[in-house]
Amino acid sequence: MSNLNIDAARLWDSLMETAQIGATPDGGIARLTLSEDDRRVRDWLRAQCDALGLSMTVDEAGNMFATRPGTRADLPAIAMGSHLDTQPTGGKFDGVLGVLAGLEVLRTLDAAGYQTEAPLMLVNWTNEEGSRFSPAMLGSGIWAGVYGRDYGDARVDARGDSFGASLDRIGYRGEAEAGSVRFGAMFELHIEQGPILEAEGVRIGVVQGIQGMRWFELTLIGTAAHTGSTPMAMRRNALLGMARVIEGIDRIAKAHPDAVGSIGFLEITPNSHNVIPGQVRATIDLRHPSDAVLDRMQAEVEALVRDAAEAVGLESRLEQISRTAPVVFDAGCIASVRAGAKAAGYSTRDIISGAGHDAAHAAAVAPTTMIFVPCKDGLSHNPAESTEPAECAAGAQVLLDAVLDYDRRTAEARNGAAA
Repeated sequence: MSNLNIDAARLWDSLMETAQIGATPDGGIARLTLSEDDRRVRDWLRAQCDALGLSMTVDEAGNMFATRPGTRADLPAIAMGSHLDTQPTGGKFDGVLGVLAGLEVLRTLDAAGYQTEAPLMLVNWTNEEGSRFSPAMLGSGIWAGVYGRDYGDARVDARGDSFGASLDRIGYRGEAEAGSVRFGAMFELHIEQGPILEAEGVRIGVVQGIQGMRWFELTLIGTAAHTGSTPMAMRRNALLGMARVIEGIDRIAKAHPDAVGSIGFLEITPNSHNVIPGQVRATIDLRHPSDAVLDRMQAEVEALVRDAAEAVGLESRLEQISRTAPVVFDAGCIASVRAGAKAAGYSTRDIISGAGHDAAHAAAVAPTTMIFVPCKDGLSHNPAESTEPAECAAGAQVLLDAVLDYDRRTAEARNGAAA
């Protein structure tokens, strides 16, 4: 382990500089994927990588990979990164911290003239948030082979714009085939997006895995009719049926320990003051660390939808639009995070990620783990999202030390195998 130290002020300045790209009046960021602001922040990142002499590869899903050579060509790259897109009401740190901390690691090594044995790679994944194009983590999913390019290109946003056309429009359709850029390990730094680290006064979360996630799109269809002239007994109110589903999702999630479930999106048609809703579309989000529990929850949701539709006289369509299995992270990568936190003198606790991350797809291809730092009140996907400069610096320092530890151990293991 080296005694290299990241530049906390430089990292914070980069976070605040990129926060101006897509900035909102309330202090947040609305930088939707493949928007003009996404192009601007991608251009910014490319310029920073060019200044360090990194080689940049962009694949056909728009994923960006910047590589710093190591001293040994026989070792696969060690990757760091996350995403630069945000929610419509996003904050300054979700995803962005992971990319810019990786950039800070490379800047620190460059300034010190320190050469790792394995190449190092900085990654910016496309459409992690899924707020414009569903499903979430689409770019890393295409890279990992979970989705095909044609499937990704055909995703459309609320305005009918496609992922493929939007990618071409901003000029970030790369020539590299998705999945052709590979690495030997991946470390993703992220804010916790939950309250545990802050509540316990712990600086670093050593992430053991990610709970499974299933997304569904539900459409309930009734009859749009006049609110004043349609008797209550003769109504087919799609919103009433959806209200029963919303309450039922909450009940199902509470019945399974460690589970969460919610509906975060509703589209009401015709959405007029004096018209009974004739159609309501919603997304359902179920999460749990066990696939078996998720199977039971899904069956209960399917029954819930049938019962709610029948009770109100509605038609229903329930489609699963995303399924991510629970992820257990690599023991070797986790050990390097522990070593990095110990070297930096930071307190740690083991933690499971409640949110989905690109690391889930990366883990199916290469050894992977995550590092968490606290965020104020556990708040994320919100303009008030806040992480202190010292917490950002702590995460970046642990990322640096973890990558150096993994580099050393990987080189030693390869030397031992060759002996």
